[in-house]
Amino acid sequence: MGNRGPTLEDVAREAGVSRATVSRVVNGVRNVAPEIQEAVRAAVDRTGYAPNQAARSLVTRRTGAVALVLSATGGSFTARLFSDPFFGRVVDGVLPVLRERAVQPVLLVAESEQARTQLVAYLRRGGADGALVVPLDEEDPLPGALVAAGLPTVLFGRPPAGLRCGWVDLDNGAGARLAAEHLWAAGRRRPAAIAAPPSAPTARERLDGFTAALAARGVTGVPVERGRFTEESGRDAMARILDRHPDVDAVFAANDLMARGACRLLAERGVAVPETVAVVGFDDSAAARDAAPPLTTVRQPVEEMAAAMTELLLERLDRRDRPDAGAPGTGSKVFEPVLVVRESA
Repeated sequence: MGNRGPTLEDVAREAGVSRATVSRVVNGVRNVAPEIQEAVRAAVDRTGYAPNQAARSLVTRRTGAVALVLSATGGSFTARLFSDPFFGRVVDGVLPVLRERAVQPVLLVAESEQARTQLVAYLRRGGADGALVVPLDEEDPLPGALVAAGLPTVLFGRPPAGLRCGWVDLDNGAGARLAAEHLWAAGRRRPAAIAAPPSAPTARERLDGFTAALAARGVTGVPVERGRFTEESGRDAMARILDRHPDVDAVFAANDLMARGACRLLAERGVAVPETVAVVGFDDSAAARDAAPPLTTVRQPVEEMAAAMTELLLERLDRRDRPDAGAPGTGSKVFEPVLVVRESA
């Protein structure tokens, strides 16, 4: 090979396939048999071939990067970003899918109007081929701005009515009903709830699902306190519940961190879990397993949801690149929750 770097022809010769086949594999085209893809990738490794990204971009109009966007409208959320296991689970679901397609992730955070404006401008200039957006507020204007700018966008959570983009979500109402039914079956008749902030996309579904399932069994007037998805806010909410309703015998929290905070407060007050007060969380994150006692919780398969979100975006980008594919679809997928029973309820 002399001083030149390895070429597509070198990889094709090493793999025993055509140059066109190598090109399809390198560019992530999916209509190649898995065994041939494996042979080409092995040949790429052996030859040390590195695609010329600039040249590839001229042909495919793709940057080879996808933006993973964390967006909130309520100011800085850096503390939550590093303390809530949810965000790490999203990343764990996204990265393997991108890695398989040799697509690079670009992590972007939008916590203010200025940040959102800059982010949309960056993507419109070609900073990434599309956006995977995790909105933390129901009224977040960023998804609408991205769609209006013509940027391929897929959301973690359902989009606002009328917004055409891809999305994945959990049946949050069904998950909350599982929690209520479990507590009812355990004989709990004085339950309370630690709800999410009203602005959170999942807040209404989880609270309504829980209270509706109990109302169907004759339990009304469920005490509700709100937290901020943090352990400390769950602890504070549990304190308010006990102060106002000392006879409560069960608590459902809208995420595991708040449920773990509730368990901390109950332990501080000398209230036994689950003997006196049962506690159920939501997510089945590391916080549930690390709680004392380990939490009964509703599993949200965040990693699988994030992977599906990524697949939807990549499929949309592939369709956009094929002139005969027609208009790219939006695509959506709803996941079913599962109750995970541990020691807290």
